[in-house]
Amino acid sequence: MTVWNQDLVLAAWNFASRAHNGQTMPGTEIAYINHVGTVSMEVMAAITDDPACTDNPDLAVLCALLHDTLEDTETSFDTVAECFGLEVARGVKALSKDKTLGSKQAQMADSLARIRQQPEEVWMVKLADRITNLQPPPAHWDREKIEAYRQEAEMILGSLGTANVTLAERLRLKIEHYLQYC
Repeated sequence: MTVWNQDLVLAAWNFASRAHNGQTMPGTEIAYINHVGTVSMEVMAAITDDPACTDNPDLAVLCALLHDTLEDTETSFDTVAECFGLEVARGVKALSKDKTLGSKQAQMADSLARIRQQPEEVWMVKLADRITNLQPPPAHWDREKIEAYRQEAEMILGSLGTANVTLAERLRLKIEHYLQYC
């Protein structure tokens, strides 16, 4: 049984690959598309674990693949909407930080509020994104920044964790493991 539309997934993967071409993970030489892939794999694994967890697996997977295109590339909302539909574009936009807001805290609060107005499939992407981002912190981060990042992860879990049991539990475990860096 097919859970998501493979042709749409491949189209979104290719779109994201072109959009992020040349970008690398901060502080590494690893292609940024690696992050996009791991976020998508987290979402796909959660859907595979419990196919009844979502009414719209395509929305979840497409938003996962495209989640950073508006925030980190020259891609426009209209282009995403034209290629993948308005619902996907709205999900991707909700997942994008509003950098005109001053502080990181204000950006996160705004982002979480906008995500909560979207279907839970979009919430799943934010959970998966933070799961993949809770890796060993960069060497230049001080303890205060590391602790703030962990607290932000707890805020994400508290705000969006009801969207998916599998992703919520994975994020909870990642947060627990991340304590070693605090």
